Amino acid sequence: MLINILSSSFFARLDFTEDKRFTLSDATKKILKELKQPVTVTAYFSKDLPAELLKGRRDFKDILVEYSNRSKNRVVYEFINPSENDENEQKATQAGIQPRMVSVREKDQMKQQKVFIGAVVKVGEKSEIIPEILPGSSMEYSLSAAIKKLTTSEKPSIGLLQGNGEPSLAGISQAYSELDVLYNVEPVYLNDSTYSLNKYKTIALVNLKDTVRPKYLEQLERFLSEGGNLFVAINHVAIGGQGNMGVATNSIFLSWLAKKGIVVADNAVVDANCSYAGAQQQGYSVQFKFPFFPVITNFQKHPITAGLDAVVVQFASQVNFSGDSSRTFIPLAMTSEKSGTQPLPVYFDVNKDWGDNDFPLKSVVIAAAIVPKSGKGGKIVVVSNGSFAVNGESQQTNQQPRQLNAGNVNLMVNAIDWLSDDTGLIDLRTKGAKIRLLDQIDDGKKTFLKYLNFLLPILIIIGYGVYRFNRNRLIRMKRMEAYYV
Repeated sequence: MLINILSSSFFARLDFTEDKRFTLSDATKKILKELKQPVTVTAYFSKDLPAELLKGRRDFKDILVEYSNRSKNRVVYEFINPSENDENEQKATQAGIQPRMVSVREKDQMKQQKVFIGAVVKVGEKSEIIPEILPGSSMEYSLSAAIKKLTTSEKPSIGLLQGNGEPSLAGISQAYSELDVLYNVEPVYLNDSTYSLNKYKTIALVNLKDTVRPKYLEQLERFLSEGGNLFVAINHVAIGGQGNMGVATNSIFLSWLAKKGIVVADNAVVDANCSYAGAQQQGYSVQFKFPFFPVITNFQKHPITAGLDAVVVQFASQVNFSGDSSRTFIPLAMTSEKSGTQPLPVYFDVNKDWGDNDFPLKSVVIAAAIVPKSGKGGKIVVVSNGSFAVNGESQQTNQQPRQLNAGNVNLMVNAIDWLSDDTGLIDLRTKGAKIRLLDQIDDGKKTFLKYLNFLLPILIIIGYGVYRFNRNRLIRMKRMEAYYV
């Protein structure tokens, strides 16, 4: 009774998970501590969820309990079952939560079931939608970012440079939707006479194709000297010939970067761990592994790369450091243990039989950051592939944007977060439950562990039963002895 009484007034949790998935971050605690008005979270979850989605409901409820306790009950929540009746379903859809179809097994048959697994966060008259809450997802980031967005009157500004062949905001729609939570992302057009960059924390230069005018470089130089930051995604490999050659681009901007200590080499990176490309052969469309499309899974431990699984780049180049000791060079993303570089120009032979000799290098850097040691001047993050986070071109607004790999979007958004954010929410974006697969052991050991997991509890129960039987038998025999008292 005493424990129950105390537990109603005090909240504590011991988190033994390796990734501390049940421990709120300092950024979240700060947001909750600074709440001035109530926050209402309405979670719309169907009741009869499949087991894999039911865990997401439990985890979300657990995190809401902790938010409520940490905020001294300023975070109020309720769960509504939209599948219970038409009125609840109408509430969910009007709030912006759309149902999704999932496959469930019932009476040895698979069927499609409509379920709701979203939430709406509301502060005053403003609201923010969390469309899907899945097990293992970054629930804390979604919830904290929504609260931060609703309770912040002014958001920092991020500029997306335009006028040099870059995509518009529509061209990076996936990254834009993520950045829009915490920032005002605006297009930036430079001119020779007016300097107006001091309102931005970070300027993003994504896939610029035309030559940047020297006057514009002077403005970027001033922006850096005043503490602004740059995110740069740029190609040094241009497609030439009839689409079967890679040639070096002659960019004034690349030369300007080299003066900062970041050199994008005259080569194209190849990797045995790569994605697929398509080509027409004898009238048929064929898919083949293309080493010029590396799948990057080797990341330096850093806030920008935390939680990233894979990033797919195309025609990237090696990034080297040529600066002095006044700057710190931080490699962020590297190729696998079997990789290499091809000097430019290079011919793309789709019929080439790639072997180990083509991949003599390892950990070739394709993304890096430069940080001034003195603290004066801005930071720069460079990715040697301009289109890795572009999912649509501004000139093709009538076409449906392609869906990018989540790692590509997170790399760009994390980088801009690291350059711009002072809330600490960057650590939460990719935070989630990690699934540890048994893919590093042979099939025989997998089978052994599977049967051991199933049989061991049964064997323990049988063993305990045998022990109890023999123990009771010995007691009975002892009691039957002539002089037993």
